[in-house]
Amino acid sequence: MAEHTFDLDRYDRKILDVIAVEGRISVTELSKRIGLSKSPTQARLRRLEVSGVIRGYRALFDPIQLGLDHVAFVEVKLSDTRESALAEFNRAVLQVPEIEQCHLIAGAFDYLLKVRTSGMSRYRTVLAERLSTLPFVASTSTYVAMQAVKEEAVAPDGV
Repeated sequence: MAEHTFDLDRYDRKILDVIAVEGRISVTELSKRIGLSKSPTQARLRRLEVSGVIRGYRALFDPIQLGLDHVAFVEVKLSDTRESALAEFNRAVLQVPEIEQCHLIAGAFDYLLKVRTSGMSRYRTVLAERLSTLPFVASTSTYVAMQAVKEEAVAPDGV
């Protein structure tokens, strides 16, 4: 299934570059930064929101400050990879708050999960009680991150 992509001109890209870093910027300040007047900037911003290019705004929390400094990447192999099994696994993953990211992978395993917890003890509990009991899980392999060198929600210049 092909996904629709939105045509972005240079002003749209400038808007995205700025709000990716400063989501709470005023439209007045945003218009100054991108070199357009307020009304067209506001119209473009609204169009980007309505079209789904901008999916929302949120606060970014420092997980270390919140005591969530343990990151594990988990390879998951499923016992069944038919579409219905994948869909059931996907639905179940959405119910596990410790899973920050979940990606279907083409390779030697089926999914790669990024799991964030308060420490190894908590991770072991999450692994035993939540991850290993997800539908169709045949096996898991865990890789513990020692340091996040780069961790961004979006790369502003990548738009």
